[in-house]
Amino acid sequence: MGRLTAAITAVGGYVPKFVLTNKMLEGMVETNDEWIVTRTGIKERRILKPEEGEGTSFLAIKAAEDLIQRKNIIPGEIDLVIVATATPDSMVASTAAFVASEIGAGNAFAYDLLAACSSFLFGMSTAASYIQSGRYKKVLLIGADKMSSIIDYTDRTTCIIFGDGAGAVLFEPNEEGLGLQDEYLRADGNGRKYLGMDAGGSLMPATEETVKNRKHFIYQDGKTVFKFAVSNMADVAARIMQQNDLDYTDVAWLVPHQANKRIIDATANRMGLDSSKVMTNIERYGNTTSGTLPLLLSDYEKQLKKGDNLVFAAFGGGFTWGSIYLKWAYN
Repeated sequence: MGRLTAAITAVGGYVPKFVLTNKMLEGMVETNDEWIVTRTGIKERRILKPEEGEGTSFLAIKAAEDLIQRKNIIPGEIDLVIVATATPDSMVASTAAFVASEIGAGNAFAYDLLAACSSFLFGMSTAASYIQSGRYKKVLLIGADKMSSIIDYTDRTTCIIFGDGAGAVLFEPNEEGLGLQDEYLRADGNGRKYLGMDAGGSLMPATEETVKNRKHFIYQDGKTVFKFAVSNMADVAARIMQQNDLDYTDVAWLVPHQANKRIIDATANRMGLDSSKVMTNIERYGNTTSGTLPLLLSDYEKQLKKGDNLVFAAFGGGFTWGSIYLKWAYN
């Protein structure tokens, strides 16, 4: 019997039907398609409209159902459901608990995990630890965010970047040495003044005044966030390679958070990777926050081969960031 590792054995994804293009944004804020594409790499993003569904849970359920259908698994066999999200349905009742019930995972316990754009990355570490403990066999990790619910569409520093979407992965035990190999995860609480949302929590509960002053939308200091994201995402990706004696020829794919094409390119350059080894879908979805990494896996699943070395990297508000090295487990 080999060393027990935690491997991804199935993926799923979902994006809403409504497409918000750069051209549409030109009529909403002072911007244009060329400016957005040049600075971010984003051409369009998906938005969840009420007529299709409501809440982050809707997106998470759809992604989970896609995974269940692709893998043909029995929901009742799932031991744990984790929903990585920055936009839970509500502040008290767990989004994950509702999702687990709706997909038929009645034997699972469930909870939410929040670390901004690093939520799914941190969730990978958490899910893998449950598997490696030997106590659980199937952990469903979902990254989902309805960012349109906290975006001010009169603020061009944020409304051009974010979209709605969700992705899901299933972690199971592996004895072939595949799955999660190593991680390097970090946080710096001083970063919350540069990227966050003022109201809605215990620090600033909702009042008539907070609503009037638009305190329930996210804000960011673009230049500061960009600077931190470029350096930290590139640094941790390079470090995870160094820790595991990997060079650019050993890495099959970089799986980067989809915040900005320039940040993605800087990370790939630091790793010495050609663009053909970099997963991207930012041009179609924008930044779906917790959904970016699993949506990439869903989109690229058919190109992945058993034994491929994948390096994940993310950076999020708070600040949170990190990198994970994983060996793909199936063809």
